Amino acid sequence: MKRVVILGAGFGGLELSSRLSEELGDGVQVTLIDQSDSFVLGFAKLDVMFGVRQPDEVRSYYRDIVKPGVTFRQETVTSIDPVAKRVVTDAGTHDADILVIALGADLDPDATPGVVEDGNEFYSVSGAAAARRPLEAFEGGTVVIGVLGPFFKCPPAPFETAFLLHERLEERGIRAASKIYVLTPLPAPVPISAEVSQGILSELAARDIEFWPTSKVTALDPAAHVATIEDGRTLAYDLFLAIPVHVAPPVVVSSGLTEEDGWIGVDLATFATKFPDVYAVGDVTSVPVPRAGVFAEGEAKTVGDVLMTRLRDGGDAPPYTGQATCYIDFGGGLVGGANVEFLGDGPPHGTYSPPSEHGAAEKKEFGVSRLRRWFG
Repeated sequence: MKRVVILGAGFGGLELSSRLSEELGDGVQVTLIDQSDSFVLGFAKLDVMFGVRQPDEVRSYYRDIVKPGVTFRQETVTSIDPVAKRVVTDAGTHDADILVIALGADLDPDATPGVVEDGNEFYSVSGAAAARRPLEAFEGGTVVIGVLGPFFKCPPAPFETAFLLHERLEERGIRAASKIYVLTPLPAPVPISAEVSQGILSELAARDIEFWPTSKVTALDPAAHVATIEDGRTLAYDLFLAIPVHVAPPVVVSSGLTEEDGWIGVDLATFATKFPDVYAVGDVTSVPVPRAGVFAEGEAKTVGDVLMTRLRDGGDAPPYTGQATCYIDFGGGLVGGANVEFLGDGPPHGTYSPPSEHGAAEKKEFGVSRLRRWFG
């Protein structure tokens, strides 16, 4: 019986453990480790920030996982030895025959001076809950939604935040007294697709939301409430909603798994790292796809196929194409989408699905189906 240890119970870890359980059941010993007691779908954090739901209402608890061959451990990983495939946590040591790193990306607000003091991070559940208070207290002025690094989870989220904020300010009757800006280091909303980018830009323009591409915020001045941009421009704000710089977790960096770019390099066909029998999926890798749960899920499915062919009769698993749909909430009960492919034949590309009620139903089913599959 092979011992598979999976570090991280996000989209990648949950999908891989579920897949191994379904296909191999008690024929494999899977240990799933995460420091948290629960999982939250990424888009649910916007519900928390805008007061639609409370933090406890968006959590799915790992204690509810009951799958043959899978044991969940709520532990914090303190060291990883990829050569020995040994993991030390705050509760003990785990030795693996196959080790999978799915620890995601950490937020680093300290990487941008002034963000901790004067920004409002909303990419964690606690951050989203805390950001709700200044949003509710806001009585008009300038709101800046700032993407502070080139890699960040869920590329549509800054624009969804702007659309939902526009809707909320209109409901409160203070939209006319407010300005909304979205700033990002990227040259377009979705750089690989002019069609998707134009769809988003049109919706921003229709709501009088200003988009500043290629605009990396390098610092906030907490006293003056002014953001400084890399090219020297400045922008005053009354409320700054921050998407902090993302980094690999320190325990991953100290393990020797990361490459020069700060992320784990993997073989794009198998997601194997440079260490034998050690794999990595999701936001912690340097795979050239967006950092989003749906991509981590797809990568985990591929690793599942790779492991099952290894543990059964050999052969090659089908390659991961990097194809996915990223949903975009435009407010008003309407959801659109970016249908993208990064690793198939030809260059990365994408198509746009305009906002619709049908899209909203699809997005809801996407979330429900994953929670049903992973938690029962």
